[in-house]
Amino acid sequence: MDRICEGRVAVVTGAGRGLGRSHALELARRGARVVVNDLGGEPDGTGSDPAVAEAVAEEIRAAGGEAVASGHDVSDSEAARERVQLAVDTFGGLDVLVANAGILRDRTLAGMTDEDWDTVVRVHLRGTFAPSRAAAAYWRDRAKATGAGVDGRLICTTSPVGLYGNFGQTNYIAAKGGIASFTLGAAQELARYGVTANTIAPTAATRLVLALMTDEPPQEFLEKFDPGFVSPVVAWLASPQSSAVTGRVFDVRGNRVALVESWRVGAEILRDEPWDAADLGDVVADLVAKAAPNPDISGYVHD
Repeated sequence: MDRICEGRVAVVTGAGRGLGRSHALELARRGARVVVNDLGGEPDGTGSDPAVAEAVAEEIRAAGGEAVASGHDVSDSEAARERVQLAVDTFGGLDVLVANAGILRDRTLAGMTDEDWDTVVRVHLRGTFAPSRAAAAYWRDRAKATGAGVDGRLICTTSPVGLYGNFGQTNYIAAKGGIASFTLGAAQELARYGVTANTIAPTAATRLVLALMTDEPPQEFLEKFDPGFVSPVVAWLASPQSSAVTGRVFDVRGNRVALVESWRVGAEILRDEPWDAADLGDVVADLVAKAAPNPDISGYVHD
């Protein structure tokens, strides 16, 4: 096996189960030393269990890798700094942050509570911001101290839902869409330190997805969307091989890896004088007719 992450130190949030666990194991197999972070809560964000992260760290160590567990709350800023310090104290530094932790509290917009909104946004969006800020500060200080780039990696996690939309998940969509946009700014800011920032939009048969299914998922679905299909992309993005790629979003599902194209100006109409509201009906109809339709949840546009 090509150990493309040999000697690199990675923090993976939400690493106790599902995609995060798969990422942590894959990074370790590829030579990284891993801080396995997971609060050990339920799919809706309630509860905690430190044994969840410890179990994955032990799994890595049993396979001959190096790992340490962290039960810190992903959205807590002081805890984020403590995670970075844990990586430094245990393994001597930090090269990679995989911001993966997430929860679901699905409701239609009319029936959503403040708590449903705030909790999902806190875990996903603040839970990406807090560890990213702590890692960025560490990389900034290291770059200033050495006078050279640090070859760091920030890998965030959006969702096809956050990019293409879905019914009954406006809180999740807003948070995940915010993460994709967050990465664009982070990529521009962190480049000065030699750090790249990219986002993955994974589709995988995790407990969050399976909890939404009313029927027993077919074995074919479980095999096609095994989290293990996503993690090699994360490992490559974490490696030195990805140094030229930043500010990108990768849609990864099954055996597909796709680059998601960013927001961009599409059909347009210009005129010399300002627009009058009364004139815009035909103008907007023309723009919509010329524009590509919105994609479905798979990211494809169908005529």
